Amino acid sequence: MGRVSQTQAQENRRRVVETASRLFREQGTQVSVADLMKAAGLTHGGFYKQFASKEALVDEATAHAFGELARLHTARIGRHAGQREAAQRELINTYLSVEHRDNAAGGCPAAGLASDMARTSGHEAHRVYAEGVSAFADALATDDQDGITRLCTMLGALVLARATKDSPLSEEILTTARAALTASG
Repeated sequence: MGRVSQTQAQENRRRVVETASRLFREQGTQVSVADLMKAAGLTHGGFYKQFASKEALVDEATAHAFGELARLHTARIGRHAGQREAAQRELINTYLSVEHRDNAAGGCPAAGLASDMARTSGHEAHRVYAEGVSAFADALATDDQDGITRLCTMLGALVLARATKDSPLSEEILTTARAALTASG
């Protein structure tokens, strides 16, 4: 079998990072390299041509996930130019929705990767995660509420809603948290 072009290799790497970003948020970083490469539509053997280690991929996939979150937030602010409160209300309503609860793979990396990051200190992914959480909290701050409290409420509610998904409690958690965070806004 022939070698792939540099352009194709870059496309394959991008596909692996995007796939890993989604799978890690949905299933955790314990996803096997073989399963990850299969999900990306590539062979297992090509992994180590692209990445020095699985840890290197976790680092890159974590950065990718937080980059997506930042781009979404920037787009939301752009849609509500000059209306930070409206942008934040939309963010809260979207974050604490049934759709987000049911889409861990495409959802918030702070929630999706929290358990894994708690077990991986000293890695680049852990640093990227901490910076991403800090930036997310900063974006949530208002004159009346600090961003860390708001993020903890949102993230905690999302995690609990996912854990209780098949019960009426799940939607009650989302509704109650949304109301608490938007009451003064």
